[in-house]
Amino acid sequence: MTSKAKNILAISIALVIIIILVLCVIFTGRIPENDADTAGNTPGNLNNGGYFCESDGRVYFANAYDNYSLYSMNPDETDIVKLSGNSVSSINAAGNYLYYFMTSSGQNGSGLGYINQTAGIYRSKKNGKNTAGLGRLNIVSMQLCGNYLYYETYSSQNGTTLDKIRIDKTDQQTVAEEIINPNCFVNGKIYYNGAQGDHYLHALDVRTDRSSVVWQGDIWNPIVQGNYVYYMDISENYRLCRCNLTEKTVEVLTDERLDMFNVYDDFIYYQVSSADAPALKRMRTDGSSQELVREGIYQNINITSEYVYFNTFNESVPVYKTYTYGPVNVTTFDAAKEAALANMEE
Repeated sequence: MTSKAKNILAISIALVIIIILVLCVIFTGRIPENDADTAGNTPGNLNNGGYFCESDGRVYFANAYDNYSLYSMNPDETDIVKLSGNSVSSINAAGNYLYYFMTSSGQNGSGLGYINQTAGIYRSKKNGKNTAGLGRLNIVSMQLCGNYLYYETYSSQNGTTLDKIRIDKTDQQTVAEEIINPNCFVNGKIYYNGAQGDHYLHALDVRTDRSSVVWQGDIWNPIVQGNYVYYMDISENYRLCRCNLTEKTVEVLTDERLDMFNVYDDFIYYQVSSADAPALKRMRTDGSSQELVREGIYQNINITSEYVYFNTFNESVPVYKTYTYGPVNVTTFDAAKEAALANMEE
């Protein structure tokens, strides 16, 4: 082989290697698409801060015993792992990724990426690695809807708007210049109560970003499950009701005034607002089997397949829990406290 031929061969091989390396970088950096109807978390959890999110047999949660740092565990609270030292909320999960709102930077980060971190929307692998910022801003609420994150945000310049951004950090845009809570995403539509002009049930089709009125109720914090929408009835002192979306018939589930609620499978957990008898209670979704969970004023009712988690109003700890399906047995989330202490000692 001549010297010229050898040079051509060497250059060709080098070009092939470069092309392969470039393709590897491109494809390894791609974020695989989700199914169009994928939701990142349940609407009830997101309405209660989004501090717990269950996905593919793992629970991702903001550990209140460790300044709401991001952790993961099995649903039975075994194998607890700290993923990040940053304070998080509005946790969403799908595929191999987590999406969340980071409220502050942690103290145990390393590298230049931690120096200038501020509040915003972030994405990471489910093991906490490869964290990437998608937008530095403050949000009110956020839901993963297929391949977009829809989020309600507020600024002094623009007021409250509903915005969206693709999970690969492209196509960021304002969807609506009004108050729209995106947390209830079901079958390609975001269901929300009107906040300006009416309190009807609206549905925003994420394929077109166009809204339509579903039902002319007087509702707050709707959660659509099956053929029903569960909601707080504004005109009737925020009592809990549900409406059959086919027949448009209303059932009153309790006449008690509510502060908040969460629906999971066949159960509703709800905080009763009362000056002399506040309490966290639960019932079946048809309003039957109402029972006391714990007396007092509680918030952040988040539900997984095993447990319901909550804490006293304006007190981050202790975090209480009871079985989601089993008998009421309120204890404290000791496994999270022990994990936090273990990480502080390292």
